[in-house]
Parts: sequence; C-alpha cells; structure tokens
Amino acid sequence: MKWSFSIARIAGIDVKVHATFFLLLAWVALWYWQQGGSLAAAMDGVAFIIVLFACVVAHEFGHALTARRYGVATRDITLLPIGGVASMEAMPENPRQQIAVALAGPAVNFAIALVIYLFFLPAEPADLVVQTDADASAGALLAGYSFAERLLFINLMLGTFNLLPAFPMDGGRVLRAVLSLFMPAVRATRAAANVGQGLAIVLGLLGLLGNPFLILIALFVWIGATGEASYAEMKSAISNVPVTRAMLTEYHTVAESDALGEVADLTLKGSQKDFPVKRGKAIVAVLTQQDLLRGLREAGELGVVSRYMSDAVAEVRADELLEDVLERLRATSCRIVAVVRDGETIGIVNIDNLIELIALNNAVTRE
Repeated sequence: MKWSFSIARIAGIDVKVHATFFLLLAWVALWYWQQGGSLAAAMDGVAFIIVLFACVVAHEFGHALTARRYGVATRDITLLPIGGVASMEAMPENPRQQIAVALAGPAVNFAIALVIYLFFLPAEPADLVVQTDADASAGALLAGYSFAERLLFINLMLGTFNLLPAFPMDGGRVLRAVLSLFMPAVRATRAAANVGQGLAIVLGLLGLLGNPFLILIALFVWIGATGEASYAEMKSAISNVPVTRAMLTEYHTVAESDALGEVADLTLKGSQKDFPVKRGKAIVAVLTQQDLLRGLREAGELGVVSRYMSDAVAEVRADELLEDVLERLRATSCRIVAVVRDGETIGIVNIDNLIELIALNNAVTRE
C-alpha cells in the first residue's frame, strides 16, 4: 500500500503504518488538549491511541497466525486511521478453517480485555463523568475512567463490533463460512453480502439522526460487502479455467532505459495500458499507466522507465488455474502476472484480461 512504511517485523510479518495514521494522532492530541487544557492531557490521549492500535495489531496477528496454521501466509499488516489490514495471500478453502481465522481476531480483543480486568483494573473503579450533551463523543463519555478501564471497554467494543454479520468485518466472514456449509460458496457470499448491505443501510439511517461517524462506517461496510460479492462472482466464473485461456501473447514490452515518450507512443497506437519491463528474457517490473502519466508530468517525454517502473510483478506457471492468479493479483499490488514455462515468459495476465474473459463466458452462458 502506497504511503506506508515498515516499523517492525514480528513472526515474519511486516508491520506497517500508513502516513495518514499520524494525522489521526495529531487530531487526537489537539482534541485532548482542548478538552484537558494541558500537554499532559494531550500526551495521555496520544498514548491511549497508540496502545489501542497495538491491540488492533494484536487482533490482526490473531487472524494472520491462525491462517498460517492452515498454510496461508500474510505478507504484512498495515495500520490505518480506521483500523488494521492484514494482507493475506488467500483465505482457507475449508469453511471451518475460515471460521477459525475470522474468530481469532475478536478472540484476541476479548482476551486482552480479560487480562486487563484480572490484573490492571484499579481496586476502586472511578466514577463515570455524566454527559448531558447529546452530541458527547465516546472519548468524552470515557473521560472519567482510568486508562486501563478505557482500554478494556474499547477492546470489548472492538471484539463485539467485528462480530457484526457484515463484510468486511469478521462476523460477515463467519456468516459466509457457515452458509457455505449448506450452499455453494458464491451463493453464501452473495447472501452474506446482502446482510452486510442491509446493516450498512441501518447504520447509515442511524447516522443521519445525529452521528456522522456511523455514516462513514456504513459506507465502509457497503463497499466491503459489494467488493466481496463481486470478487466471489469473478472467482466462480473462472473456476477450473487454465491460466493460458486468458493469457496475452501479443503485447509490447519496454526496457529500463527506454524514454517515457516512446512508451506514450505505444499507448496511443494501441490499447495496452500497462507495459512489462524486460531485462534480458525475464520480466522484472511493470510500468503502469498511472506511473507513465506521473513520469510524464514530472520529467516529460525524456524521462526514463527505470525511474518510474514498479517491481510488483508475480510469476505463475502455465499449468496453474486462473482463480489462483486472481488470488495473487488481489493479495498483492501486482498489475501484471507473468506466465512462465520452463523458465521462459510465454505471456502475461492482468485484471483487464480476466474481466474480458468473464464477460465473454457470461455472454456464452446466457445464449
């Protein structure tokens, strides 16, 4: 993910922070400063957010380490202002394993809450500060509690919220896995997505009554549910189809030393948007249309491909299936997958190829 950088590597998994996360810290510091009127209050707020997001990282590691037990690797975990994202290569095919992976995250939050309750709560609970303002935020409502009590409450809330039966939350994945025990995976995903979209509508309506944050959550849930349903439909449409069926064999490649102006000419003469970058016989990088436009703006037509190319290119064997390629494209930032046979690249596959193949297959099926 762009604008992210690594801060640690734990259990073989990179932990990254998105640049926008620091905007959240700045906002929290300002809010606590205004509420408490002191540097100590601002530091307390920032410290709480940092510890809270450490719990979010633990939540994501719950997913990642459970998935590892079933042979699924996780490339990295990225912290965003809205939470954490674990970039897994795929989800286990077995529904029961999917349930275990999905429940592992909330289970970590509940375990943290239990540890706090048993070992870190003060002997005498603090009195809750009563808020009469209807617009009081969650932070204000928790202002009268100790650091440990606030952290316990937030972990309980995170664990419970993630169990809501809506994609992309864990509860939506559990619902889909349970349904897939009794029906095809595509139907199960579609049904779980419908539930998620229904919940998004409810959250959006509640948000219109006075809590704008619920509108943001509703939008997040709606997009996640729609994306999961679309992905399941796409994966079903290319099930058991060999990669060579959607492989491009006629395409232009560029060299690292080529000028961006030459690549622009190739774009204008054809329909190719992303260009594999070859070094010898191997594809080592890709120059996407976005990279090309950025390079032309910054360096003009004399800019060099090597300065703007991306090294996010995966390789697949010619005997692999398209559904595996789709998983790889989804799990990484790859725009192009190189198809290799006996160590030599014989073609490429990208998302556009897959979409065209699906459209053609659907047209044939309707006939």
